[in-house]
Amino acid sequence: MRHATAILVVVAVIAGGAAGAAEPPQAPPAVMQQLLDCRAKADNAARLACYDAQVGGLSAAIDSKEVVVADRAQIRAAKRSLFGLALPDFNLFGSGDDKKDREEFSEIKSTIVQARQRGDRNWILILEGNAKWVQTDAHDFVRDPRPGMPILIKRAAMGSYLANIGGQTAVRVHREN
Repeated sequence: MRHATAILVVVAVIAGGAAGAAEPPQAPPAVMQQLLDCRAKADNAARLACYDAQVGGLSAAIDSKEVVVADRAQIRAAKRSLFGLALPDFNLFGSGDDKKDREEFSEIKSTIVQARQRGDRNWILILEGNAKWVQTDAHDFVRDPRPGMPILIKRAAMGSYLANIGGQTAVRVHREN
């Protein structure tokens, strides 16, 4: 019964988070909708039996990865880890119209883990979390990038990105993975 209560709490948190969004609500997966429909049962015993039956289905769907449950913090972490990648929009994280999300994900601050120069003298930078960024302009650094240096990457015009490494002049970069 504790397992069922925990799942219901997770469902309630997700439903509550989605209710505050500005975008039109998406229909939940069928297994989730069946669980939510149990609320309409007036008889306490019938409602409990319905919840017990549907929680089992939801649990199986989560175990088989047919349904994935994520909270707002996990979604923000995923958005941060995908910053700079050109991905198709499957509306996994909402429409992105939320002003706070646009501001929050217009730049990232990180630390360089690896830095090496290619034959064309442009730099390959690996950041915390293994994000790989490559310099695309011919700008030389006063101090070469090295592990431990802070990096700030901001969205720039026309889908490009600017990286400021250790407070130096920004260079153009693009993300490779």
